[in-house]
Amino acid sequence: MSEKDGLILEDVSLSIGATRLFAPLTLHVPAGEIATIMGPSGSGKSTLLSAICGTLDPVFVQTGTISLRGRNLAGLPPEARHTGILFQDDLLFPHLSVADNLAFGLPAGLNRAERRDRVRAALSDADLADFGARNPATLSGGQRARIACLRALLAEPDALLLDEPFSKLDSELRDRFRQFVFDHASAKGLPVLLVTHDPADATAANGITIHLAV
Repeated sequence: MSEKDGLILEDVSLSIGATRLFAPLTLHVPAGEIATIMGPSGSGKSTLLSAICGTLDPVFVQTGTISLRGRNLAGLPPEARHTGILFQDDLLFPHLSVADNLAFGLPAGLNRAERRDRVRAALSDADLADFGARNPATLSGGQRARIACLRALLAEPDALLLDEPFSKLDSELRDRFRQFVFDHASAKGLPVLLVTHDPADATAANGITIHLAV
C-alpha cells in the first residue's frame, strides 16, 4: 500500500494563546497499522484527535498538515473527513435499540434490506445476534463497547481514532476488547491512531509509539 492509503501528520502542533501543547509532530500511519501516542493528562492527546476528526475547539490553533488517503483535511467538516472515533465512554444512544444504534452508523444510500443485513452481520460479529431489540442499558460494559466499535466501523471510515477507549474496563475485559478493536480495524485495512497513558496499550498495538514532547 502507498502512503496515500494512510494517515499522515506533517509538523502538526496545537496551541492555545501563546502556549503550545506539544512540539511539532510528524507521523505516518500506514493502512492496516496502529500508531500510539502517549503522554500525561493535559499533554494534548485528545485535542490532537479532535484536530484530525474536525471537532477542534476554535480556542485552539493548529499548525501543520493532516492528510488521509491523499486528501488534505484542512477546512473539511467532520462528516467529510471519514474518520471513526472511539472514546472512553461508549456514547450509545439510550433512546434507540441496540440494532438502531448500529444502523445509525451506516452510510447513506443503502436500501432497507442492505441496512438490515449489515446490522444483522454486525450483531453476529459481536456475538450478540439476539440482542438487536434490546435497550443498550441492559448490556454489559463489554457488550456496549463492542457495539460502539462496530457502529464506528459500519460508517466505513478511512481511519480509526482511539481516545483511550480501554481505560475504564477491567484488566481482563480490556485485553479482550482491545484485541477485538485491533483485529477488526486490521481486517478493514484502516490506519489506527491510539492515544493512551497506559504502556500496555502501546505494547498490544505492536506499532510505532510516540511520546508527546513540549
